Amino acid sequence: MAAEIPAPCRFPASRRLKQGRDFARTRTDGRRLVLGCLILNWAAAKPGAQTRLGVITSRQIGGAVIRSRSRRLLRESFRLHQHELNQPIDLVLVARRSIAGKSRQSVERDYLTALHRSGLLREKPSSIPSAASSPTLPPEDSRRAPGQ
Repeated sequence: MAAEIPAPCRFPASRRLKQGRDFARTRTDGRRLVLGCLILNWAAAKPGAQTRLGVITSRQIGGAVIRSRSRRLLRESFRLHQHELNQPIDLVLVARRSIAGKSRQSVERDYLTALHRSGLLREKPSSIPSAASSPTLPPEDSRRAPGQ
């Protein structure tokens, strides 16, 4: 039985920014946040559109292998967390020199921190139980074994 990838975790070509004018619109008309190994540029998507991603890696980062790895890391971070965005946006991620040699977890941490600071992440319900729902413990004396 083959495990299927859930639909929110896929990243089809229709979810990618491909045209130069879309990159330019996002970078000029949108907002920008610089954090860690990436620059996050975003703009509201057209009504009824899905969130789309574009990735930019310049030669200043390094050779072709480093640039390709950087693009893969940024796309993977987006793919894993695209369902956590609170609204459809066009997103352009620009890799910075510091991305070279970083682990996937480190890049993902920078990506999530940038999304959180920009207010693009959906609020998660608190997993901390309230005091009213937590079970009460019996008094200290009643937990002692008889004869102690």
